[in-house]
Amino acid sequence: MTSTARRELYAGVMSGTSLDGVDAVLVEFPRDVGAPRLLCGTHVDFPSTLRRELLALQAPESDEIARAARAANVLADLYAHALRSVCLVAGVPAHEVIAAGVHGQTVRHRPHEGWTTQINNPARVAEGAYMTVVADFRTRDIAAGGQGAPLVPAFHAAMFTLPERHRVIVNIGGIANITDLPTRGPVRGFDTGPGNVLLDHWSALHRGAPFDEGGAWAASGKVDASLLQSLLAEPYFALAPPKSTGRDLFDARWLEARVGGGSARAPADVQATLVELTAATIADAITTHCAEAVEVLVCGGGARNDTLQRALAARLAPRRVAPTSEQGVPVDQVEAMAFAWLAREALAGRPGNLPAVTGARGPRVLGAIYPR
Repeated sequence: MTSTARRELYAGVMSGTSLDGVDAVLVEFPRDVGAPRLLCGTHVDFPSTLRRELLALQAPESDEIARAARAANVLADLYAHALRSVCLVAGVPAHEVIAAGVHGQTVRHRPHEGWTTQINNPARVAEGAYMTVVADFRTRDIAAGGQGAPLVPAFHAAMFTLPERHRVIVNIGGIANITDLPTRGPVRGFDTGPGNVLLDHWSALHRGAPFDEGGAWAASGKVDASLLQSLLAEPYFALAPPKSTGRDLFDARWLEARVGGGSARAPADVQATLVELTAATIADAITTHCAEAVEVLVCGGGARNDTLQRALAARLAPRRVAPTSEQGVPVDQVEAMAFAWLAREALAGRPGNLPAVTGARGPRVLGAIYPR
C-alpha cells in the first residue's frame, strides 16, 4: 500500500433527490498528476421516518424550522456514521482523511429567487466523524448569479475528459443532468428534468415498492403516446441552459395534474411512459446541445434501470451508451466522489464551479469549512 505520508485522502458523502440513503466514499488523490482513485464506498439506507420527513419538508407545512433542524441532526448522524463506516472498511483512521465533502439534502432550490436550502448540520458531522467537513457548496455560486447546480460537471471534466473523444456524462439520480465534454471548447452542463423521481413516486404509489427494480414493471407496460406528449409540453424542457430543477417542480402534484387523479390508464403504462419521458428529455438535450458527442457515460441510480438504459440507447443511437463503471467508477458512487473532489478544491482555494454550466458571474471557491 502507498505510504500514508504520500497519500492525499478525502471522503465524499451524498444523499440525493431519490431519498434512498447516504453514499460515502474514500478517495485517494495523486499529489502530482493522474486521476483520483476510489478506495472504497459504502451505503447507509435512510430510516423510513427520516425519508418521510425529508419528503414532507419539500413543501411548506407547520413548524418547518424546528422539524428541519431535528431532521438535520438525524441526517448529520447518518452522514457521520457513513464516514466512520467507510474508514473502517478501508482500514484508514479518520485522522488520515484530510476532509469530507458533505453536500446535505436539498429540500428547496429557488435560484431564480437567489436561494437554495440543503438540510445539514456539518458541525455535528465533524464532531461525529472526527474529521474536517466541507459543506454548503451551492450558495456561493447562487450569490454570484448562478444556478448553484449542477456542480458535478467540474469533477466529470477532471475524471472523464479525453482529448480525442467527445463525451457526455449523464447522471440519472432523482433529477437527471448532463455534462458535455467536447474535445475543444468549454465544458457545459445542466439539469435535463426528472430522472428517477417520478418513476420512484409512481412505483411507491401503485406497488408499495420504493423503486422499479431494473425497470421490470415499466417493461410490462406500453408507452402512452398522448400522455408522453402532454408531459413533454412542460415549459422547463424548452428553456435554454444554464438551468436547474428539482422536486420544487417535478413532484407528485406535477404528475397528478397531467395523469389525472381518476385516470383510466393502466399504472404499468404510465410507468413505461415515465421511463420514456426521462429518456426523451435526456436524449433531446444531448441532441440539441451536444450533437457531435460520440460516447455517453451514464451514472446514478438510473444506470441500473435496464428498461431506461435501452430507451436511452435507442434514442441516442448510433452513439455508444455505457455505464461509468466501465471507466472504473461505480455508477452509484460518482456523485459522492465529486464532493470529495469539491472538498479538496475548497481547501486548496481553487474554484469548484464552472460559470459556463451554472451561469455564475465567474469562478468561485465553493464550500464552508468546519475543522475537526
